[in-house]
Amino acid sequence: MDASLPFNAELLRRYDRPGPRYTSYPTAPQFSAAFGEDQLREAVDASNGDPIPRRLSLYVHVPFCVSPCFYCGCNRIITRDKSRAESYLARLYREIDLVASMFDRDREVVQLHLGGGTPNFMAPGQLGELVDTLRRQFHFARPEESDISIELDPRFVSPADIAELGRIGFNRASFGVQDFDPLVQEAVNRIQSVEETRAVVEACRASGFRSVNVDLIYGLPKQNPAGFARTIETVLEMRPDRLAVYGYAHMPELFRAQNQIDAADLPGAEEKLGLLELAITRLSAAGYEYIGMDHFALPDDDLAMAQARGSLHRNFMGYTTHADSDLIGLGVSAISHVGDTFSQNPRDLPGWQIAIDEGRLPVFRGMRLSADDILRADLIQRLMCQAEVPVDALERRHDIVFAEYFAAEIERLRPLQEDGLVRLEPGRIVVTARGRLLLRNIAMCFDHYLPAPDATPADSTRPRFSRAI
Repeated sequence: MDASLPFNAELLRRYDRPGPRYTSYPTAPQFSAAFGEDQLREAVDASNGDPIPRRLSLYVHVPFCVSPCFYCGCNRIITRDKSRAESYLARLYREIDLVASMFDRDREVVQLHLGGGTPNFMAPGQLGELVDTLRRQFHFARPEESDISIELDPRFVSPADIAELGRIGFNRASFGVQDFDPLVQEAVNRIQSVEETRAVVEACRASGFRSVNVDLIYGLPKQNPAGFARTIETVLEMRPDRLAVYGYAHMPELFRAQNQIDAADLPGAEEKLGLLELAITRLSAAGYEYIGMDHFALPDDDLAMAQARGSLHRNFMGYTTHADSDLIGLGVSAISHVGDTFSQNPRDLPGWQIAIDEGRLPVFRGMRLSADDILRADLIQRLMCQAEVPVDALERRHDIVFAEYFAAEIERLRPLQEDGLVRLEPGRIVVTARGRLLLRNIAMCFDHYLPAPDATPADSTRPRFSRAI
């Protein structure tokens, strides 16, 4: 794959419109209440019966945050009442017991991720108890073969806490930074010092963590090139293994906390593109490779190596190296992907609590994929992870004639081909270096659930910022 990442502001401006991040296909809006507990049990039984059952990945959602970050669009609950963690854990353990009992014990867990919210809302002792409970209920692979990761807020975790997390078994961490500029931090209600951030990053390395990820956001209120450049340089001095650089989308009608942001303080469209170009230029010069969808990694990081091998995968946790696994989501709003099904827990805490208290699997919507969904999911997965569509391989796996099956989609690609974003070659469709920042637009051409015009260039629409869940 071409490692270069040219920046073309005119192209980005013309193709700048919202669309799915394709952490799944079909995407969550297509899920239906017709899919419930019985359907999930059937899917698990079928997956257990596979000749070679897939390994397991676990995602646990912790919804609590101590204070609101005004930019955030995550599913979270703002509270300073730490006792809420205990009641949440009590129900979470009951859900774990319900779910784990459905899966054969010989199915190895190769990945565990705690997301939120703020997982370190819970004390290290509580997190240790949670991991121990999961280890008792599921069969985990050996530590050297497992990824045990957690999202952490540097403002509420200490180096001593990091050391304890390392003893528990966590070996990957992700930290939100967003921006170190004091004016930006004040505007988004997230005051976070360089010193406390550096201290926990260094603590991860001292505790044997395999990788550290740092999140940045461009397009925040009061952001400017000089301040964002200082933030990037400061982060690069910490040398995280991975970086995510998201674009902020101001949608106060959907996310109430964003009403605290003065729209007049937001960078204009051209300024925002300049901030993105600045990030790409600095990260590329520092040796980071573009993985896709806002993510960068050092060449020796597992993500970059998996992409080079062709084994990179994308799911609700973002990019991952564990392609051949069923995903089990636990906790409020979490999403599972078992076999050819998706299922989601209630997005509201009371709905999830009621299901657990009644002894039910907390499934409130989902879907079983059709043969067409499975084909398109396979195609979009390869596109998002490897920046190409393997036409010959898809024809063999799905018994289709690609040019006939996707005749309309190929026509939708023509304008993108003319703009130099893709090349239609014998046996494959290749995303060019010029098109790699527009993977989402290319994938949208193959999305059966979107009207065709959604994939074509537009004059002005804000890119979206969202987390994996």
